[in-house]
Amino acid sequence: MTEEQLIQRKTTLLALFEDPAYVPMKLKELAMFLDIPKEQREDLKKVLDILLAEGKIGVSQKGKYGKQDIGTIAGVFFGHAKGFGFVSVEGVDEDFFIPEEKTGGALHGDTVLISEESKPENGRRAEGRVIKVLDHANKEIIGYYQKNKNFGFVIPDNQKLAKDVFVPQGKDMGAVTGHKVVVRVTDFGGPEKKPEGIITEIIGHVNDPGTDILSIVRAYGLPEEFSDSVMKQVEAVPDRVSEEERQGRLDLRDLQTVTIDGEDAKDLDDAITISKKDGVYTLGVHIADVTNYVTEYSPLDEEALKRGTSVYLVDRVIPMLPHKLSNGICSLNHGEDRLALSCMMEIDGAGNVMGHRIAETVINVDRRMTYTAVNAIITDHDEAVMKEYEDFIPMFEEMRELADILREKRKKRGSIDFDFPETKVILDERGKPLEIKPYERNAATKIIEDFMLMANETVAEDYFWQEIPFLYRTHDNPDPERMKSLATLINNFGYSIRFHNGEVYPKEVQKLLANAEDTPEEALISRLALRSMKQARYTAGNTGHFGLAAKYYTHFTSPIRRYPDLQIHRIIKENLRAGLNEKRITHYDKILSQVAAQSSAMERRADEAERETIKLKKCEYMEKHIGEAFDGVISGVTNWGLYVELPNTVEGLIHVNQLQDDYYHFDEEHYELVGERTKRVYKLGQPIRVIVAGTDKLLRTIDFIPAKEFDEE
Repeated sequence: MTEEQLIQRKTTLLALFEDPAYVPMKLKELAMFLDIPKEQREDLKKVLDILLAEGKIGVSQKGKYGKQDIGTIAGVFFGHAKGFGFVSVEGVDEDFFIPEEKTGGALHGDTVLISEESKPENGRRAEGRVIKVLDHANKEIIGYYQKNKNFGFVIPDNQKLAKDVFVPQGKDMGAVTGHKVVVRVTDFGGPEKKPEGIITEIIGHVNDPGTDILSIVRAYGLPEEFSDSVMKQVEAVPDRVSEEERQGRLDLRDLQTVTIDGEDAKDLDDAITISKKDGVYTLGVHIADVTNYVTEYSPLDEEALKRGTSVYLVDRVIPMLPHKLSNGICSLNHGEDRLALSCMMEIDGAGNVMGHRIAETVINVDRRMTYTAVNAIITDHDEAVMKEYEDFIPMFEEMRELADILREKRKKRGSIDFDFPETKVILDERGKPLEIKPYERNAATKIIEDFMLMANETVAEDYFWQEIPFLYRTHDNPDPERMKSLATLINNFGYSIRFHNGEVYPKEVQKLLANAEDTPEEALISRLALRSMKQARYTAGNTGHFGLAAKYYTHFTSPIRRYPDLQIHRIIKENLRAGLNEKRITHYDKILSQVAAQSSAMERRADEAERETIKLKKCEYMEKHIGEAFDGVISGVTNWGLYVELPNTVEGLIHVNQLQDDYYHFDEEHYELVGERTKRVYKLGQPIRVIVAGTDKLLRTIDFIPAKEFDEE
């Protein structure tokens, strides 16, 4: 079937289904009605599947095709390690819950057709059943090979793929138990049958250095190399800014300019200037002009869109752009002329932006600062560090003053700060973890966060009111039912949350977190509040950012590592130079929704891969400490046991079976385990001494048992 025939048949079917006289029919009936011979029915089936995947038609549970509202919905299946899943449907805010027995053999990432079996109520999601898998996402699966006598199984690294893959005898390339492999799926199985496949590559043995992270890279489909066409384009990128490129730009090279980043950072994409006169601060946020080198529809641009974001794993960075750009001409390196897109804001003593200018600029960074050094100056007043940077001290003091003002203003309007400690993993040269510790935010990191937030808001508001096609970073209001469920849960701990006309304002969530601060249940309250909210995402329309309590928000400040930033830089520059004509506005209207969807999906993939590598290294680190005792805090209580978090951010489970001094019941209202005989209580925030009992690198889990010293108290 040619492209022209496909289009013609799609048009015919859509017109037929819209006809009021049309009665839904099964495939065979429909083929006869359209007078399509038997040998062409497979083509008809393909066209129907395409229209189903596009969400333009529907199919009933009895297999009858008709209009979209016939009873089925197309969406993407997101699996869970326990077998159940969720289906995300474009245009529908809340995902559908799919119980394990109703997944229909779907695997994580598959495009599926579902029927809605119950409506959302009392904070619970709508429930659905998978009727059919339209498109299998997992043509290849990466996992751990387990050899049996006459066959083998591949246990997927991605736990959301909740089924092992059967490998017949002679299809294993000689793999042995312990190999990490790539298996090509030849049969996706179904509700009662496992997928089947052929091993096409042996990545390495699980104990070989680097195999573990490489397996995660492959499992998530993260790109490892840039194509020849991309590298050919990069070869033509200059190492220095030319005089011709400086022409027509606002020259800011005389301003005292600094970058402030972590010690290890090499892609420096934001620089700061600041001054103060008559109580008004002039803050300049200068962002690398990546679009000067990454032109629309070039190989570099297409690859950047495909990747969506840089991915920061524990032992490597998989960049969105090649290093010659990200660490070279696009990095705002000390002492080098660099092209930038700058947002210069005049801000009064109350944190209000009184005026601003966005311009194409050329800058030259005077000092490459680190968070550690700046914090040593403004917080610790370290004499040696202050002497080294004495010419910049007034600048850093003004930064601290303004950041405090901006932070206080955000706090007053209700901006929510979920301050969960991030994990820093220190590795040796072989990739083995030497140390796990919390990554601390200090005063300097908060200053940069405050300034980037201000620039992002200012740019978003400007372009919203210009009514120009744009990308926004949005965070929708939470579902009222889920917030009511949260209110019920926290009430058991003596907390409350106020509703206004059935809605919750960000300030109420902020108050809740403030009230729980420094209490045993702080971590749980924060996690429950976070889970009650929706995910932030990229959209072509502006609906505000609930978490930041901001009416307008975008991502402007990191075009080296995030595609949405690069995309809006392109729009801004085009607007600054000549204004956007009708043709270009139509062009952006057409592409931005897809750019937003792709960027959101790639961000989600990167976050998951990053979390998996950290969990893996935590397991590997604690493996060396099996039998050792640690002091921790109970961070979660469930009917199957206690989660305990150590000061280094490692979390493990004490299974309820390990609490052998009594039979424990789970008190769901108070999140406690209570002993039937002793009435002993395990509750959130309670200090507990544990012994590391074991780790499972495949499942990325750590098991604890209570230390005897604790039990004998």
